[in-house]
Amino acid sequence: MPLFGTDGVRGLANGPLTAELALSLAQATAVVLGQGRTAEARRAEGKRLTAVVARDPRISGEFLSAAVAAGLASSGVDVLDAGVLPTPATAYLIADIDADFGVMVSASHNPAPDNGIKIFASGGVKLPDVVEQRIEAAMAADKLQPTGAAVGRIRRFADAEDRYVVHLLASLPHSLDGLHVVLDCAHGAASGVSPETFRDAGARVTVIGADPDGLNINDGVGSTYLDVLSEAVVGAGADVGIAHDGDADRCLAVDAAGNIVDGDQIMAILAVAMKERGALVEDTLVTTVMSNLGLHRAMQAHGIRVETTAVGDRYVLERMNEGSYSLGGEQSGHVIMSEFATTGDGLLTGLHLVAEMARTGKTMAELASVMTVFPQVLINVRGVDREGVSTDEIVQDAVARATARLGLSGRVLLRASGTEPLVRVMVEAESAEAAAEIAEGLAAIVADRLAL
Repeated sequence: MPLFGTDGVRGLANGPLTAELALSLAQATAVVLGQGRTAEARRAEGKRLTAVVARDPRISGEFLSAAVAAGLASSGVDVLDAGVLPTPATAYLIADIDADFGVMVSASHNPAPDNGIKIFASGGVKLPDVVEQRIEAAMAADKLQPTGAAVGRIRRFADAEDRYVVHLLASLPHSLDGLHVVLDCAHGAASGVSPETFRDAGARVTVIGADPDGLNINDGVGSTYLDVLSEAVVGAGADVGIAHDGDADRCLAVDAAGNIVDGDQIMAILAVAMKERGALVEDTLVTTVMSNLGLHRAMQAHGIRVETTAVGDRYVLERMNEGSYSLGGEQSGHVIMSEFATTGDGLLTGLHLVAEMARTGKTMAELASVMTVFPQVLINVRGVDREGVSTDEIVQDAVARATARLGLSGRVLLRASGTEPLVRVMVEAESAEAAAEIAEGLAAIVADRLAL
């Protein structure tokens, strides 16, 4: 299996993801990312390369970020240690101080025993596949081993959080005055910075899930466990709830009645608002094939074009960069606002979502009603030949018949997992019953035809 997955290197800390691997990966990163024109120009001026390193609060992040910093410094790279900060903050800071690259140590929404290493290039952008492959290959090659004054230094990035907060506040089109927001920080990287920023923006803030102890990240809280947030919003009589995941690159919401507002609805709200003020480039929204049919219908009604990509925020971002588009994201809550960020930013998204409530005077439920969510059923069929999903004639015939049955009132999608022997069967329909019936029928055919 390749070392890099869809979002960096991830695994059980001290399982496959050891301090030795983190050290070697950082040394290889210094070799590969130190070969660009900008890096060469810096060296010609007698300057060392600089990298930003940050982490989420899980306990393994302490030794892994130390290993990353050691690997970089031993390769002649000066390290600015930003401590515990969200992934999008790391990306922003790389661009803000014109660092050569940066590393975020986080496993996002995964449980505490896992961890991960995400690498950002100059400008705070994610690496293309080909560069990740070069870094992986460089792990087996000679490392940079400067001596004396040429080794890198490791320093605390003292004003990292302040820079990020100022950036977020400067992006807002409207203050949050008069709104009561419940924030669920998933005991993660946003636990300190998110409440501070929402309060500075004018909101009255109630905080849950913001007591990280290194072991409780994503444990029953955050964007993957919204019931706690829903109860807190209703119990506090708040206007809205905002949930982050462990590294705060996602944002999901709940309205005043505790109803979930997912990434599709958030994108719909932001797309319409951005179009109204002329900020939606070419009136286009970029999202993945998993986005709800209701999003497509709503955008069509508002004269907004939707471009779809494969699943994964990196593919959304690639398409956004190709077309210079300003908004894109995923149903899971990764929302990219390219005017202000180079990656999904849960704080930025949440702030702009609540700002739209303040600007319009509408409730979150009223804003979310811009789209009707079609019932969606997703079944993971395990233990099957995932490659056969696109070639088996009986499977393809079943999909065609289901698609014809739904017509314009639904959608069918069969997708092979990129990492496991499973096929995801997704069906949308006007009723949950119809969606479940069709999805279960297709799943049975996939299981029968593609069994390993």
